[in-house]
Amino acid sequence: MKDFKYTINGSQYKVEVIKEDDNVVELEVNGTPYTVEIDRPAKVNPIKIKRPSAAPVSASGGPVVSQAKTKAPGGAVKSPLPGVILEIQCKVGDAVKIGDKLMVLEAMKMENTITSDLAGKILEIKVDKGSSVLEGADLVIIG
Repeated sequence: MKDFKYTINGSQYKVEVIKEDDNVVELEVNGTPYTVEIDRPAKVNPIKIKRPSAAPVSASGGPVVSQAKTKAPGGAVKSPLPGVILEIQCKVGDAVKIGDKLMVLEAMKMENTITSDLAGKILEIKVDKGSSVLEGADLVIIG
């Protein structure tokens, strides 16, 4: 079927491939028969990429621009990661602005300042000092 000649470390080898079935090959090396199993990577079907459709345009040909969504006032400040509450620096009834320091959370031996991402009045504090919290847990409700 196929003949190959190899020189390895100064020695010459004549390799003749006799039969090849999927991953099993029968061959002779310098007249000695061998059956060899070859590891071949699995055949992967190509992934078809679905391209997004073109952006919508107005009657004049310009892009359609939608209004930016505004965040409704109030909501919950959530824990960004699991940890323990070390300090609470606010109380119910306090008025807060975006960026005001609310509490300190210890996570992975680091102190993380939890700030308000909402403006309004603190309606409820859902945790106590020393409480363990999970990621995504409500810490403070702002209205």
